[in-house]
Amino acid sequence: MELGAFSLSDIFPDSPDTAASRIDDIVEYGILAERHGLDAYGIGEHHTRQFAVSSPAVVHAAIARATQRITLTTTASVLSVLDPVRVYQDFATLDQVSHGRAEIIAGRSAFAEPFALFGEDISQLDDLFAEKLDLLLRLREQKPVTWEGRFRPALHEAEVNPPTHGDLPVWVAVGGTPSSALRAGRLGVPMALGLIGGSIDHAKRLIDLYRSAGREAGHPDEQLKVGITSHFYVGETQEQALEELYPYYHRYLSPETNGGRGWDVERAQMDAMADRRGALMVGGPREVAAKILDLGSELGVDRFLG
Repeated sequence: MELGAFSLSDIFPDSPDTAASRIDDIVEYGILAERHGLDAYGIGEHHTRQFAVSSPAVVHAAIARATQRITLTTTASVLSVLDPVRVYQDFATLDQVSHGRAEIIAGRSAFAEPFALFGEDISQLDDLFAEKLDLLLRLREQKPVTWEGRFRPALHEAEVNPPTHGDLPVWVAVGGTPSSALRAGRLGVPMALGLIGGSIDHAKRLIDLYRSAGREAGHPDEQLKVGITSHFYVGETQEQALEELYPYYHRYLSPETNGGRGWDVERAQMDAMADRRGALMVGGPREVAAKILDLGSELGVDRFLG
């Protein structure tokens, strides 16, 4: 199993952090991740002032010049509101800068703000994502590419620059919706499952759906990779980790932080999610290591990002 870390680039309220200081931190985390032998490092993409990074490819380019080995991925690129040609070119450029280490995890977005910012209709979220994902995959597979859709001008024998070191890896981010897992399986692309609630048993149901759909579509098992991303905090002991994390976790999920969309998580709820079968990767080193090993032994997961 590959192991890695990721940052959503959130700026904690009432802290001295700025976008500039957070980006400095995020670049240093990527360098540190490679130094400690991790396999992949992810950066999230957001389009509000509560987050520091709106362009992961740009920040990853800084990390690329200070590293040699680690995979540079996204968690996740908000493909629903972006032009797939521009996304592909940005990461093809990162692929050249990093000598073949760029990767895209394409997602639909959990936030409404990007749709207004980029002039896309959020009521057509799923259709937008499906069409744009189709074009992104075509850009990778066809050179030159001819394509036609509803939401973007058609392409005819289009050359996309620059070239890449082999096929640019593209994963699909799935947040817990069965239809999203089925789509990823039918396409035969790796699935990055955001495990931020529920349990390992819930994740298993989605992974089984994904793999069944992939096999029915004729894709080989080795092509049907699964990654898990989860909130992650390790302390000296289980109790210390829970005690230290709770004020931050409560604030992170609260309606105050999320424009009225969040909820006030109770300490008992957080503790339950940190149990052996829960989604939250929080605890002492032994407890968290055991939970990550469960992902491999029970779910056959290929990658974990915390």
